[in-house]
Amino acid sequence: MIEAELRGRMDGMDLRRKIGQMFLCGFEGTEPSDNMKRLIGEYHLGGIIYFARNVASVDQVTKLSYDLQRVAEDSGNLPLWISIDQEGGMVARITEGVALMPGNMAIAATGRPESAHEAAFITGQELLAMGINLNLAPVLDVNNNASNPVIGVRSYGESPETVAAYGVQAVRGLQAAGVTATAKHFPGHGDTDTDSHLDLPTIRHDRERIERIELLPFRRAIEAGLDAVMSSHIYFPA
Repeated sequence: MIEAELRGRMDGMDLRRKIGQMFLCGFEGTEPSDNMKRLIGEYHLGGIIYFARNVASVDQVTKLSYDLQRVAEDSGNLPLWISIDQEGGMVARITEGVALMPGNMAIAATGRPESAHEAAFITGQELLAMGINLNLAPVLDVNNNASNPVIGVRSYGESPETVAAYGVQAVRGLQAAGVTATAKHFPGHGDTDTDSHLDLPTIRHDRERIERIELLPFRRAIEAGLDAVMSSHIYFPA
């Protein structure tokens, strides 16, 4: 019923509102800024992303999420997507007051894909309690380049099958907790030796190899009901 209601509201939106719903923005500070309120109220912003600069405590984040959703509601907008990078391990924006989970490589070292589900489910429960409904995780990159400066232990391992097995469980865990999972960094950031935040990496493998290695975990996650995908800023000529 809720889904039908939201779909009906979207169908009734004018083009300006629909365009606003496609944007997800960040901001400075631990309270809703005037600029953010204006983006939501006047430009019908669809989503927010939290970084460490927005986090002081669990209680503060919970209030921040509530306040932002109130701005959206008072403006007649749909509920906001409120997102964060809470992978666990070395990439976590909230580190105090939560059950901070190990990174993907440590979870895969357990030899139990179910560990990924358990960790993701707990993370999802905590995020949802703080009003965060979209996690920019899990990482589904295959760790097949020892010179990679940005993936490494953020990956479940060097085997596409292993990454797929643990990644699917992480997706299911987050979504079972009511939080949208986001597989990244499509179509694969594992086989690079360049930080894509600083330059444009190029992966020159042929299509057959990309299908067999890089894309396999993403295909498995999509088949398992994955809600969202984050694209990388990488050049794949194939």
